[in-house]
Amino acid sequence: MKNVPRHPKLRGEWAEINFLARASELGLRVSKPYGDCLPYDFIVEHRGRMFRVQVKSTERFAESRYRVKAAGWKANYTRDEIDFIVIYLVPVDLWYVVPVDACVGHGLLNLYPHGQHNGRLEKYREAWCLMACHRDAPDPNPITVSRCCQSSREAVRSATCPLRR
Repeated sequence: MKNVPRHPKLRGEWAEINFLARASELGLRVSKPYGDCLPYDFIVEHRGRMFRVQVKSTERFAESRYRVKAAGWKANYTRDEIDFIVIYLVPVDLWYVVPVDACVGHGLLNLYPHGQHNGRLEKYREAWCLMACHRDAPDPNPITVSRCCQSSREAVRSATCPLRR
C-alpha cells in the first residue's frame, strides 16, 4: 500500500498531486486555481473544452464498497459549481471520472471496483475519455458515458482514444 499522509488536508493535497500526474500523463492540460475557496480543485482543458474538477480519494473499504462524500463543507456539489468529481481509490490504484450529473441528489458515492456489485458508477471507472470525447447533444451539459475508449488504463493509452491524438 502507498504511504498516504494521515492528516486530512495533506491527504487531499497528495491525491491532487496524483491526479495532476495522471491527467498530465494522458495529455490533458491541467490548471490549479490560486487559493482553496472554490468548489473545484482543477480546471482541465482538452482541445478548447474546459472542465471544473473536484478531486476526492479514499482508502476505506467497508461493506463490499468504497464510499466517498459527493459534497463540500456545507452541501452536495451541483452542476453550477463543478463538472466532474474524480475519485482515486488508493489501495487498488483506480480512478473514477464521474460527471456531476451522476452525483446530483447523492450525498455519498458507492464504488465497487472488485466486481462484487454492478453499481451505477462502475461505468465511470477510468473514464478519462469523458473529458476528451466529442459531445454532440444540444443540452448545455451533455456528458454521457458512451465514450471512445474502454474503461481499462491500457485502452486509454490506445491510439483510438482522443487523449492520445
